[in-house]
Amino acid sequence: MIAYPNINPVAVDLGFVSIHWYGISYVVGILVAWFLLRYRARHFQLSLDNEQIADLVFFAMLGIIVGGRLGSVIFYNFTYYLAHPVEIFYIHKGGMSFHGGLIGIIFSVWFFSYKNNTSFFKITDFIAPVIPIGLGCGRIGNFINGELWGSPSNLPWAMIFPDPAAGGISRHPSQLYEAFFEGLVLFIILWWFSRIQRPVKATSGLFLIFYGIFRFLVEFVRMPDQHIGYIAFNWLTMGQLLTIPMIILGTIFLIMAYRVDN
Repeated sequence: MIAYPNINPVAVDLGFVSIHWYGISYVVGILVAWFLLRYRARHFQLSLDNEQIADLVFFAMLGIIVGGRLGSVIFYNFTYYLAHPVEIFYIHKGGMSFHGGLIGIIFSVWFFSYKNNTSFFKITDFIAPVIPIGLGCGRIGNFINGELWGSPSNLPWAMIFPDPAAGGISRHPSQLYEAFFEGLVLFIILWWFSRIQRPVKATSGLFLIFYGIFRFLVEFVRMPDQHIGYIAFNWLTMGQLLTIPMIILGTIFLIMAYRVDN
């Protein structure tokens, strides 16, 4: 068993305001993604200048924050937030849904594409390879917060998380699994795949497929939200249920991309 580092979730406390590592992780992810998008725009000679890329990053950031939070509220804890509406704005405490954030990004990209008269799917293909950077950083934030821990485990790298709800027993550090697969591995796959020009929709489809597969598998060792539990079969979680349509849609996009191209 490895000792949980027990990092203070508050990085800087100025008295009148506290800066949390969770928020910093999102900022780092967005800044790195912004840098990589500028590189991709030059490398593939995409007709987007630096100002347009800055606009795209801004709209995507709004989509991530608003969509991610609303997704968490609606998909995972609607009844609670209905009774405590003010806490919807407590983003610094965690509680962001990837699937909600993805919906937010889709709307943001649609608006950007409409505003700049560009192809929606060309933009999703453009940004897909950098999204794992933000996902990985977000999962590190979850780990520092000591939330979204895994199921009981006796593996050498299992940890005891400080949350009383974790029961003081060793568990899978499922946040780190997700940071590795949804962040690092997915980034490598998509960056390698998109190193040359691919048919429109192909990179977006590959993102949906591999994120869906990684998330579906890790959910087997990640504890479901206590107030939701398992959806069916005593193993299907809400995360897995929301991920299935992603895999299906990604497969459709990939088939469409290469059928149209050929």
